[in-house]
Order: sequence, then structure tokens, then C-alpha cells
Amino acid sequence: MFDFFKKHDSKGLNDVKILRDALLRLVKQQLQKSEGGEGRHIKGIHLFVKAEAAEKHLYEAAVYIDEENRFKEEIQRIADDFALDIPDNWMLEVNFNGEIPPDAIYGDGLNAAIFIRTKDHNLKRSGSATIRILNGEAEKAKYKISSTDGKINIGREARAQVKDGFFRLNHIAFPGDSANESNKFISRQHAHIEWNNEDGCFILFADEGGIPPGNKIKIKTPGKENLIKLHSTQIGHKLSDGDQVILGESAVFEFSYNNPIKDE
Repeated sequence: MFDFFKKHDSKGLNDVKILRDALLRLVKQQLQKSEGGEGRHIKGIHLFVKAEAAEKHLYEAAVYIDEENRFKEEIQRIADDFALDIPDNWMLEVNFNGEIPPDAIYGDGLNAAIFIRTKDHNLKRSGSATIRILNGEAEKAKYKISSTDGKINIGREARAQVKDGFFRLNHIAFPGDSANESNKFISRQHAHIEWNNEDGCFILFADEGGIPPGNKIKIKTPGKENLIKLHSTQIGHKLSDGDQVILGESAVFEFSYNNPIKDE
């Protein structure tokens, strides 16, 4: 039943099934090493892929990139079959953008490595991105943001008085006196961006003025036909390279990561 754990020649890794089996074998080996007290403390399994463009699609297919939780289910099945003691609430993250941390273990013949996170061993991540204004008039045509910036507010006016009488500072500001029509449909408290260390990405959140029935936020993600709409201030959108974000009626900015996410 478990013949896929037999050694394969690395030349066969251009086959999706063989590549998937090699990745699962790497996971199994590292889970077995975490037994003896550590296994039950596992919080997450992080798989880092650093593949060339020509083979990236093979790795994406191998981890079922378009089928949420399927690769995690494969790992859970292995853990159950081999009686590997891992908790029920463990998380899986597959990272195609980040640098591979020094503590991660490379798979034999793979452009991928695994890091198993326990309660006492957390990755500290950092990253930066660029926001380009495509439509509407902001104070700058391009903004650089970093994981150390904290909460990055987006809205009309750099310094806007809000309902409670206090002032909100918008780091990405669209002047209200602009002749550009798009600016008129941006709220003072429209949205904000935050760095999420656990997921290693920036997340876009709608603020009070950016959810229906007021002004809105829509996201167009490359490769996906349907627009993503934010309807809650509590549920954000994980930003990806090439995401175009529409604020209000027609103001648009494009998001892109500057460098691979770093793990420290």
C-alpha cells in the first residue's frame, strides 16, 4: 500500500504523482523524527518551494494548489496510517514565495524543504510590497509598505476626522479636493492593510466606510474570473501578486510583493 515511499530517481520528479509522493515522503520522515514527545506539540507544517518558473506548475499540481485542504488530508492520512501522534488542530502552509529558513529540511532531489513548527519554535517572517495607483489620484503614485509598518490605513484625506471626533491618519491617502472623480467615492475610513506573521503575507481589511451599504471594496485576482468582495470588517483578503483592488466606484491600486518573504 505504501510503495510510494520507496526511493525514486530524481529524474522522475517531472511527473506530478512521483513529485507528490516525494513530498509526502519528506513530510512522513520529519513527522517520525518529531515523535517521542514533540509530535503532540506540533502546531504547523510549513512546506517551502523554491522552484524555477518552468517547474513551478508541477509543484502546484503536486500539492493540489487549487483544492483547499486536499494535500493536508493526504498528510493526515499518512499520520493516521503510521500512528504518528500529531494534534487535531495542526495547520499546513505551502509557501512558494519565501526564502527557505535555515532550520528547514530539504527533500532529497527536491526544490522544497519542510519546517515543523512546535509551540516553542515559531518562525518570524518579514516582507515588503509595492502599491501602485492605477486609477484615482493619491498623494503618491507608488507606495512601499513593509511588515514592520503596522496598520496601514487607506482612505480619503491624509488626516480625516471621523465619527467619534478623533482624527484618522491615512498612510495611503486620496485627497478630497482632487478633480479626479474616483476620489469622491473613497471613504475617510475605507480600508487598511496589515502584515500577518503566521501566514507570511499582507492582508487587506475593509473598514467601516468600505463595506456595504456604503462604499465598497472589490478585488480582482489574476487567474480568477470572479471578483472578491469584502462584506465584513473582520474577514480580510490575503493579498497576492498582481491583485487589483477597487475602492469605491473606480479608484484602483495594484499590489505586488517586492522580494521573497524572509523567515528569521
